[in-house]
Amino acid sequence: MHRWRRRTPELGQRCMRKPATIDPRLQRLLGGDTLAALRARLRRHYERGGAAGGVLHLGDLHGAEREALALLSGRPASSARSLRLDLAQLDLALRNAGIATSLHDALQQLDGPLTDRSAERAAAQTAWQALLAQPRADARLRDWLVTTSAAGLLKRLAHQDCAAASALLAQADAVLQRLPAPGLPRAQLAAQTLGDAHALDDGRPVATLVLAAWRHAPATLAASRSSDAGDPGTETDSPAQEEATDPAAPAPERSRDLWARAGVLVNELARPVLVLNLPSPTGSGALTWQPGEPAYLSLRWLLRHAPAWAVAGRTVYVCENPNLLAIAADRLGPQCAPLVCTDGMPAAAQRTLLQQLSQCGARLRCHADFDWPGLRIINQLLSHPGTEPWCMGTADYEAATLTTSGSNLAMTGPEATALWDARLAHAMHKRGRAIAEEALADRLLNHLSQTR
Repeated sequence: MHRWRRRTPELGQRCMRKPATIDPRLQRLLGGDTLAALRARLRRHYERGGAAGGVLHLGDLHGAEREALALLSGRPASSARSLRLDLAQLDLALRNAGIATSLHDALQQLDGPLTDRSAERAAAQTAWQALLAQPRADARLRDWLVTTSAAGLLKRLAHQDCAAASALLAQADAVLQRLPAPGLPRAQLAAQTLGDAHALDDGRPVATLVLAAWRHAPATLAASRSSDAGDPGTETDSPAQEEATDPAAPAPERSRDLWARAGVLVNELARPVLVLNLPSPTGSGALTWQPGEPAYLSLRWLLRHAPAWAVAGRTVYVCENPNLLAIAADRLGPQCAPLVCTDGMPAAAQRTLLQQLSQCGARLRCHADFDWPGLRIINQLLSHPGTEPWCMGTADYEAATLTTSGSNLAMTGPEATALWDARLAHAMHKRGRAIAEEALADRLLNHLSQTR
């Protein structure tokens, strides 16, 4: 006993908070800061549902820990860094000595009640399941919550707090019931619905939930309020867009583009869409473009006016590069077929216009550079109903390599596949030549002129 007293350090803070009810012998045997890590390891055994009996293996022990365990178990001290404890025998030794009824009891005396982690996890799982199963007013949110990814995202956004998650879902439900909201600025939607103009900013938890539910919903449901009648200008991702995890697939939609599909304006004047000779829409007020002259349409105008384009059964061509549209305006002027430019990967304004044209019955014919980004652009454009590639097949590429001998652009960046032509990517990889859209202007303008 004297040897124990010489080697026992000062009591730790947690032990100092537990006065005289603890047997001094137990305090000397297993208390104090020096043995706090050992006690924590022993507590974890019980908190994880470990049995009171059986054998517990402890490794990486230092000198004071080995000596304490030897005294508790009645064994001679050993220099071994690992030890096997017979818990039933240890409990019996503690009871016989009158120090504690068991090791479990001793640990609770020294550091407070042990928590049943298994029971805690079971209760938490039950609470999360009940939360996910609660009825929601918006059908899009209900449908998303049953997906395999919903629970994980919700727990991460709520920091594993079920009460916080419940509040987030209530807010997301309220926002989704307002969508679609044609021409409504995001900050105004956030202020009116949640009382905070920044509550739907990028990265905010409620915004993340709203966009996840909106992205998941099928087209007929995404365009409605809780499955009511739809509004033009909204459509969910196609299978091609859902392949965004594949480097060969179309790029995923940015949050601004998703908001635009819901009619919500985010940076409404950024990157307008360039057009040429679009037929005049009805019910949109005065127009600002003239036949034969390129014009820009802002996302703000497209969403706030929701024009009814007179394109039913007509072909509207889509190109990637503004230079090609300028060439068409110079050479064909008013005689050019309707032409829309994506200016690279289409952004919110470009997507919104193409969606409107598609829903008004237009046949979209799309062209881009013969390079890997060009294939991704066409893959994405094919998500709009009635859309087909325009001079973008393997035969078109092979012919272009013969007629554009001065073009020596190398294929760079990650490769892509062409969803409409399985052989095209192989041919492009084999030849290793990228062909700019402008190099094919003569052939493309011939199509535009004949169609007109």
